[in-house]
Amino acid sequence: MISVVVVAGATASGKTALSVELAKRLSGEIVSCDSMQIYKGMDIGTAKPTQEEMQGVPHHMLDFLEPSQNFSVSDFCDMARGIIADIDRQGNLPILTGGTGLYIDSLIDNIEFAKETAKSDIKAELLNMAEVSGKEVLYELLLEIDPDYAKIVHPNNLKRVIRAIEFYKTTGMTVTEHNAVLKTPIYKSVYFCIDWDREVLYSRINARVDEMLEKGLEKEAKALYDKYGRQDFTAFSGIGYKEFFDYFEGKKTLEETVEQIKQGTRRYAKRQLSWFRRNGKIHWLLPQNDMTERAVSIIKEELSI
Repeated sequence: MISVVVVAGATASGKTALSVELAKRLSGEIVSCDSMQIYKGMDIGTAKPTQEEMQGVPHHMLDFLEPSQNFSVSDFCDMARGIIADIDRQGNLPILTGGTGLYIDSLIDNIEFAKETAKSDIKAELLNMAEVSGKEVLYELLLEIDPDYAKIVHPNNLKRVIRAIEFYKTTGMTVTEHNAVLKTPIYKSVYFCIDWDREVLYSRINARVDEMLEKGLEKEAKALYDKYGRQDFTAFSGIGYKEFFDYFEGKKTLEETVEQIKQGTRRYAKRQLSWFRRNGKIHWLLPQNDMTERAVSIIKEELSI
């Protein structure tokens, strides 16, 4: 099996910095496991690592897709597996880094994704329901059908909500049940998350949002709004862009928009932590000076490298 390292966890927890240090010490290359950093033109709001932050370490699966394009978990796994195999063939260590737990778990656990046999009449019915009764009705339906999956889907992400309901109506199986069907693992992995005090993490999140604004987040969001408008793209389901749309249309103040982004990011971080806390294989690292050394020691012991 190919040996891989996973650096997962909540937004603003320091995943990028830790993964870069590990890559430098262990001849590694980084494979991004972030569902938003794949999109072009969405750099600041997704905290996409800069060239300076990469420190010369090769990064993969960043900045290759237009916001208007769809990209499923299955697509991610197919692409990531090829990249990981290439990194391993070159004698380097793949380091998977990101906060999208579904991407990471699906890849590491080698989950087999069935081909969805979408029925246009079901999708049309659900779209009509959303238009007549509102998105909230569909999200409530998903909560009844598949509460575990609903917890990791934003209520406004209509595409994913509809896809999950459609999958259930088509196959008779929930997405959660489907994702629990595992194949034989193909990776020998060691997981890490950085274990911040919750309030400290929230302070880091607030500070990061302020920094994003200083770097030009509003301008970046305006460019996307001017190009695409209020399209129902998966790319816009992430936090940091759609919140600005009401501001651009004069429905909210900038102060209200910024607070909405901070609050939404804190809530997202809470969901991320809940997801990763369920994984008993994760080594939780305290953010101390010897954190990298401890991680390197664990990697060498568990992966025998």
